[in-house]
Amino acid sequence: MLSQRGRYALKALLFLARREPEQFGVAAIAEGEQIPRKFLEAIMTDMRKAGIVESTRGFSGGHRLARPADLITFGEVIRITDGPLALLPCASRNFYKRCEDCRDEAACALRQVMAKVRNEVSEILDRTTLADALRGVGPVELLDERVPEGG
Repeated sequence: MLSQRGRYALKALLFLARREPEQFGVAAIAEGEQIPRKFLEAIMTDMRKAGIVESTRGFSGGHRLARPADLITFGEVIRITDGPLALLPCASRNFYKRCEDCRDEAACALRQVMAKVRNEVSEILDRTTLADALRGVGPVELLDERVPEGG
């Protein structure tokens, strides 16, 4: 599940993408997207360190995207904020770690299924850019609002 940190990061970046090339302070972004300011400050620091946003200090300073919105993917942002997309560490490409209780990774049914899930999720998130989301295009279709029982 997407963390609140990941959700806020995406909301803040979409805010900036809608208003390119202008720059905005954390207070303006936080107010515009209903994000707690202190939380957003930490998120924007991580986004700056990762090269997603640029920031300038001073009275007329603020944040703006460091790259065009069509070059920033949801997958990249989520990996920065939340870490691996995989549900198991042994199914992760970027954050692989062998499960301590696994006897045979090659035959592990859990790993095989979770690797397929990771591949599908990664395919969508790594193909969907901020610009796609703003245009309402891309591989993502809106989910039916009805949630199945247990889902």
